[in-house]
Amino acid sequence: MPNASARPKHGRRARRRRREDPARNELVSSSLESAQQCLFSQDYGTAFVHYLLVLNLAPVFKDFARESFRFTLFKWTEELDSVGRIQDLFDCYEQALELFPADEVILNSMGEHLFRMGFRDEAAGHFHKALKLRPDYPEARENFYRVANWLVERWHFLMLNDHGRNRKYQQAIQKAVQSGCSTVLDIGTGTGILGMCAKKAGAAEVYACELSKTMYELACEVVTANGMDGSIRILHMKSLEMEVPKDIPRRVSLVVTETVDAGLFGEGIIESLIHAWNHLLLPPQRGENEFQEQSATGRVIPAGATVFGMAVECLEIRRHHRLCVSEVGGLSMAAAGELRSPVSCSSEPDESMEPYTTERLSRLPGGYKPLTEPFTALNIDFNNVQELEGLSSRAPQRIRLPVTEEGELDALAVWFQLHLDEESSLSTGPQEDTCWEQAIYPVHSTKGFLLKPQDELIVEVSCRDAYLRLCSVAVLRGGCEIHLDKRLDPQHPGNPVSNQNPEAELCSALACLQTGQHQTKDFSMLECSEMALLNNHHYHQSFCSALAKLISQLKLKWQNQERGPGVEPDSADRGNLLYVLDVSEGFSLLSLIAASQGRVKAYSSVEKSKQQEVLKRLVHSSNIPEEHLEFWLNHVEDEQGMLQRPSREKLWSAIILDCVETCGLIRQKLMEKASLARCLLEDGGRIFPQRIVVHGMLVESDTLLLESAVQGQEPTLGFNIAPFINQFTVPVHVFLDFSTLECKHLSEFVELFVLDLMNANANYTDREVKVQVTSAGRITAVPFWYHIYLDEDISVSTLSPSSHWKQAAVVLQQPLEVRAGDWVRLTVRLHRSTISMSALLENAAGPMEQ
Repeated sequence: MPNASARPKHGRRARRRRREDPARNELVSSSLESAQQCLFSQDYGTAFVHYLLVLNLAPVFKDFARESFRFTLFKWTEELDSVGRIQDLFDCYEQALELFPADEVILNSMGEHLFRMGFRDEAAGHFHKALKLRPDYPEARENFYRVANWLVERWHFLMLNDHGRNRKYQQAIQKAVQSGCSTVLDIGTGTGILGMCAKKAGAAEVYACELSKTMYELACEVVTANGMDGSIRILHMKSLEMEVPKDIPRRVSLVVTETVDAGLFGEGIIESLIHAWNHLLLPPQRGENEFQEQSATGRVIPAGATVFGMAVECLEIRRHHRLCVSEVGGLSMAAAGELRSPVSCSSEPDESMEPYTTERLSRLPGGYKPLTEPFTALNIDFNNVQELEGLSSRAPQRIRLPVTEEGELDALAVWFQLHLDEESSLSTGPQEDTCWEQAIYPVHSTKGFLLKPQDELIVEVSCRDAYLRLCSVAVLRGGCEIHLDKRLDPQHPGNPVSNQNPEAELCSALACLQTGQHQTKDFSMLECSEMALLNNHHYHQSFCSALAKLISQLKLKWQNQERGPGVEPDSADRGNLLYVLDVSEGFSLLSLIAASQGRVKAYSSVEKSKQQEVLKRLVHSSNIPEEHLEFWLNHVEDEQGMLQRPSREKLWSAIILDCVETCGLIRQKLMEKASLARCLLEDGGRIFPQRIVVHGMLVESDTLLLESAVQGQEPTLGFNIAPFINQFTVPVHVFLDFSTLECKHLSEFVELFVLDLMNANANYTDREVKVQVTSAGRITAVPFWYHIYLDEDISVSTLSPSSHWKQAAVVLQQPLEVRAGDWVRLTVRLHRSTISMSALLENAAGPMEQ
């Protein structure tokens, strides 16, 4: 028992703590002075070390030094980032958070670094902590919204709003549990809904695993809120890492999972089920006629799947995956070599390529045309472990498909029917009202080649690396086999074989079979959005016209200023060059278009060596002097310093900024970049674009509501899930195709906001816009897009059918009931390039956010 008479000792200890240590104080004082001197001389690393010493020895200085310490931390970690010292960067943040664990600014900044490095779960945790400390902190809120789109993908909301899908899963699980499957493992639990269904059905033991830290923590919250935290054990790990009895005490009798993507196998269901059968599940029932207790055998929900496919023609798919134009901004693309998207499927695995992408066929702008009837590509039994294990070693299967419509083959579209049990199934087909997209296998090698009725398309189906692979390999026409991957003319690699008449076409196609192996070696991959940009003729023609106009004006100004009496016409300006900087993200030809105007030295921000080679080939074929195109990243130390003078003596004639992300949002820090760019322009120089006008309209769209949050007041299958998953609701819906969105227009198009990149005085942070309602309904969202003005006369729209950009929409937290003739006041705000809106019915009581 502690000695109760020890009070004098406590008194002595207290007196010793209060006694000052002159040497300590001197060290603190000198270190604080050194920190400030180092900060003044921009020696941020040394300043940071001094501040750490001061604040650890004398915490009383924390409030006094907080702002300077933050500034030092951010500057020093910027330097560390620029030289790739990533571990040192995070060590500095850890040290800073030991001193200031509740500093929302440091938490948010560390989250930004984590997100840029790809640590999205950890980044979300830091943004969330920052918001809890300061709910009105706009930077943390905007960052959290951005990362939430990555961590809790929008299909989670769609699935939870898909009542038919939820009920079918619940019924299949209930039937299995009631037939004797008393121990259950939910693989990839997400919100925990399937595991809770099993427990509610009467399962004695329920386990669940989830790899995503964010979803794992969410599932734990949901299970606890529904009173099942003591009866469902959730593990933060891959099912492939689970062992008996280390992680679960015994093998289970039922595995439930929905770890399938649009291509069925893309989330690793084959690998996880093989592991489950070998290590986590009881053995399967041996035969239909053998009686075995259900509790002594294992089974899987879903029980299996049937995969369907169909050949389609679709311009929207085509322009995102292969080059469809012969010239871009006046430049011939013949010398560019082969350009294609990174989505390409062959029977042999290629780690550099994705075998498929995903689209919702029913929402593709311009629609699609089926060229064949749907066909069955594959059947798979998830309760047959031998079949699962043999899937990757199966020989490729060739399927002959009669062509039913004439058209250009752009892709194979794939969907599946998921068999939950013997009685119940779910379809992801394009005609279904489903939360699923379809898998798209684009075809790159058939440009200009039309499929015709009477043809037969030969498709090869395989699963070499547990990915479903579908390849269009040949066409049977007139008894001859035309190989689709050997149709390029070796004399003209970019041109298809012509289609003069069926006989000539067949002869040309057959001739290509002998020479197809000599195709061009000049091959470069572009992202799908970069391919669509390259195919955007109006965009490049608009830039070509605007650049030509500016360059002509500047040349004329130089001639007027520099030519004196008696000077030869060319002698004064022969050595002068106009300097143009293109800081577009990714692959861009705008620098080359500028250089083609003559007497222009252009700098490109293209970084990948293969893509730089494409630009060099185009420089050569366009007769542009090689020294008139350079790659700007070769001249700057890091991407943070992209905007600087071309040389000590020169300024830029034009700076091209990338203003809008493909997803439909303004690029982060755009206005800060524009502010810096204005300081680097010569007299008469210009930023492209010079102005961005935001347009929008009022709409009623249940689709946007369903994709943004779990709807309704009723619990999902009786479980309280919505309040937890809806924490990840974001007010702005991105990657929207407004032209195909199911919605009712409630107003005309209106101008919402203007961003002036050339005139800082013309800008503002918020604006009120009065919009008249044209039709009665509920305002649920405000879709918006941009008119991008390169100069006063030339503009491009992100709503154009040929645009490579998507649109975005602000989704209101509460729909606003309106009648035709009503006036709605929209308050539009711009903060750090993020647009937010609130809507108020005129003469109503309060605003309807957001």
